[in-house]
Amino acid sequence: MPTPMREPTFWILTALAPEARHGYGVIRQVSQLSGGQVTLQAGTLYAALDRLAALGLVEPAQEEVIDGRPRRYYRLTSDGAAALEDETERRRASVAAASAQLSARRQLGLSLS
Repeated sequence: MPTPMREPTFWILTALAPEARHGYGVIRQVSQLSGGQVTLQAGTLYAALDRLAALGLVEPAQEEVIDGRPRRYYRLTSDGAAALEDETERRRASVAAASAQLSARRQLGLSLS
């Protein structure tokens, strides 16, 4: 069984699933997708991207210069997509187990609050 992903890693890979994004684009997309629950700082993001690249889960896609500043785009690799799929299934199974337990609680007439 694979080791569960940390929350920021899950959201970074999720943000990169449909297309390559630059750092600020990843930060914005993670915040949007997580409903504001995960807020990445630039230093944290780039350290994570370096780690994920070393693991072969993401890779630099392209670079461009905007207003004199370099902008690097990252994309999800095939291994990254597989890892995200595995984590998504792990989380789905966890939600199903918790939902079943809560349903059993309701059937016993116990409150959820």
